[in-house]
This record gives sequence, structure tokens and C-alpha cells, in this order.
Amino acid sequence: MSPWSEGLRRLRRYPSAVAGMLIILALLGTAIYAVTAIPYSEAQELWRGGEEWQDLPVNASPAWTDRLTGGNAPPTLSVGADAEQRSMAPFEGGRIEEQTLHFEFDYDDFPSELNLFLDAEFESRAPFVRMTWERPDGTEVALGSRRVGARERVSISQDSALEARLRQAPQVGLFSDPEAAEPEVMPGTYRLVLEAVHFEEEGRLDPELVAYGQVHGLFGTDHQRRDLSVALLWGTPVALAFGLIAAVGTTITTLIIAAAGVWYGGWVDAAIQRLTEVNIILPLLPILVMVGTLYSTSIWLMLGVVVALGIFSAGIKMYRAMLLPIRQAPYIEAARAYGAGSPRIVLRYMVPRILPVLIPTFVTLIPTYVFLEASLAVLGLGDPVLPTWGKVLHDAQAQSALYHGFYYWVVSPAALLMLTGLGFAMLGFALDRVFNPRLRNL
Repeated sequence: MSPWSEGLRRLRRYPSAVAGMLIILALLGTAIYAVTAIPYSEAQELWRGGEEWQDLPVNASPAWTDRLTGGNAPPTLSVGADAEQRSMAPFEGGRIEEQTLHFEFDYDDFPSELNLFLDAEFESRAPFVRMTWERPDGTEVALGSRRVGARERVSISQDSALEARLRQAPQVGLFSDPEAAEPEVMPGTYRLVLEAVHFEEEGRLDPELVAYGQVHGLFGTDHQRRDLSVALLWGTPVALAFGLIAAVGTTITTLIIAAAGVWYGGWVDAAIQRLTEVNIILPLLPILVMVGTLYSTSIWLMLGVVVALGIFSAGIKMYRAMLLPIRQAPYIEAARAYGAGSPRIVLRYMVPRILPVLIPTFVTLIPTYVFLEASLAVLGLGDPVLPTWGKVLHDAQAQSALYHGFYYWVVSPAALLMLTGLGFAMLGFALDRVFNPRLRNL
């Protein structure tokens, strides 16, 4: 049985290793789902803005948090006018079209906003529309009238004149019993009647009423109506790719350079050691902050700087200490005797000898770079294009999410970061006990 097969067999004995691998597999599954279900271009559009935003509420909590506590907060409701809900009344020079938008509202809380979107088709003369709100008890509230352009948004909840008449916020007053002493939701069927006057034969008006909810989806929304699930899902492949590439780039190159220094010795080894000692005292995070501030915050540039500064790290001295005895091993002398060149000896005989010992270090190094990328984003130096966990935390900090009680905005990305660190740490510590000879009997 090969050492790798034996190592994997022994690894199954550690529950922490099994739990760590399950967490990592779950993260990998999430990353694969994100890149397949939400293509990169679509994720960018969803995160940077688009028409999809208009139907999402501002700072809405995840729906499951409300249901978990036994609440009945309203989700976002969107309704348009069906063909059977329209009636025509022609007159000389045009026609009057009446449309009714109705929906059931049986929730314990009021909507957060109320908007009406109107799409009009006309040649030269825009239609004129009058709006009337009907409560379940039959009472009516006039919402005013206006001339409609090609694309209009009527912010009913921000109508100051309507708020003065109702003596409360429109999204509250329109859904409450006018006879009640305190605002209380009146359940039942609500109607919005639109009476449009068209001055052209081919004129048309398509309305859509959106009653924005208090809850939305699995992860809620932020201050810009963005669904946080986009950033949390796409942040998984970004974080894992950044951590994996940085860990592979720094570990492999550091190991090869250390082996080359040990084998060639002399001025090559001395130069590598001096570069390492200089690089050790350079602070990585301030350098990355300087690069992001003065040049670019591209994640690929940051990744290149991380790898470049991580090559001549303190790991070179540790690898050198492990490789020095191997240089004098009999099989190395045998390889030299049958004519093996220096590159072959370094890559085929020296480096593979210490790879099993380095695997635990490599695994535990991945979350280190994941946290580094998130830290840069929290500081405002994240990639402006990619939606990541760190960007979510940065926006939450900038908008004082915890102060306003939007805990979900901070807890979700922080939990994913901690889960990533936990999974790789549990697997890495178990691998260390399997492959490190000094720990096998502990």
C-alpha cells in the first residue's frame, strides 16, 4: 500500500478530518452551483444594478428569520392588470381605459414601500391617468392624476401630499383601518383602479404595482436593493480560488527555491537567504493597501502581489532545514552516480520527499489568504467588479448595519468566512497528525 493510500486510510479515523472535508465539499458544491446557476456576466449585472432591482425591497431581512420567530411579515408583492380587468369607453378623439389591479394582503405588518410602474405606448400625445385606491371595506382614497411618459415610476409611499391627507406614511395609511385608534393592518383584497385617457387609437398603458415587503429570500437585501445571495454565493468561488491559487503559488515556488538553494549552495543559497530575511520584515497588508490605493484594486493584481511577496517567506528557512539532511542521503548520491542532472535531482528526488509533511501547512494556508482578501475588501480595497464576502461586510460597515439592527447583513458573510477557516483548519490539523511522524503516536 502506498504512503498516500495509507495516509488517507488513517485520515478517516479522525472525526475532525471527516467534518472538515464535509465542510470543504459543501463549499466546493456551492462554488460550482454559483458559477453554473448564475453566470459571471449575470452576477455582475445583478450586483452592479439593473431592472431586477426595482422589485426588491430595501434592507429586507431573510424570510426564514421572521418565520422562525413566528412572525408573518409581508414579502414583496407584484401585480399587473389582466386582460379581463380592462374596460374601454371610447369618445370623440380617444378612449378611456379602466384597469383594476387587485391582490390579497393577509400579513401582520405593513409594506415597506409602495410603487407603481407605468409603461405607456403612444406616438405624440401621452395618456393621462387617474388613480384610486380601494380598501377591503370599500373605502376609497384618491391617489391623484398625472400625464404618463413612456416609462414612469409613481412613488406612492413618498407622496408628501398623500401623507398629509392620511396623517401617516402612505404605505401604512393605505393598508390600515381609518377608524382604528392605532395603525393596524386591515386584511383582505386591495384594489388599485387606473382610469387612463388615451388620445391615440393605438395608445396603450401597462401598469405594475409593487408592494415591497419586510422580508426577502434566504439572505435578505442591502441598502441598494441588491439580493445578498448573489454576493454570498459568488463570494464562495472567488474566496476559494483566491486562497487556493495563492497557497499553491507560494508553497510550490517557495519549496522549489529552497531546494535549489540547498542543492547548489554557495552564493545561490546565500542570496536566497538574504532575500528571505529582507522580505520577512516587509509588512504584507500595508503594501497591499498601498498598491490598492495608488494603482489598482483588481483582485488579480492583488493576487500577484501576494504570491510575489509570499515566495521568499519564512517557509524557505523551514524547508531548508528539512532538505539539508536529504541532500546527503545515499539515494541522492546514487542519482548523481548514474548521471542525473541538478534539476532532476531537485524536482524528482528532493522536493517529493518533504511534500507529505507540507500538505497540512498548505491546507491551513488557504483560509489565511481567504481572510486576507476579505480584509482588503473590508478596508475598501476589494475588486469593484466582483461580489465577494468582504464587499458585503464593507457595505454593512459603511451603512452601520449593526447599529440599525440589520444583523443578517453582517452575520451571513462572517459565518461563511468562519466556516471556511474551520473546515480547512480541522482538515489541516488532522493531516498534520497523519503525515508528521512526530505526531502519529499522540
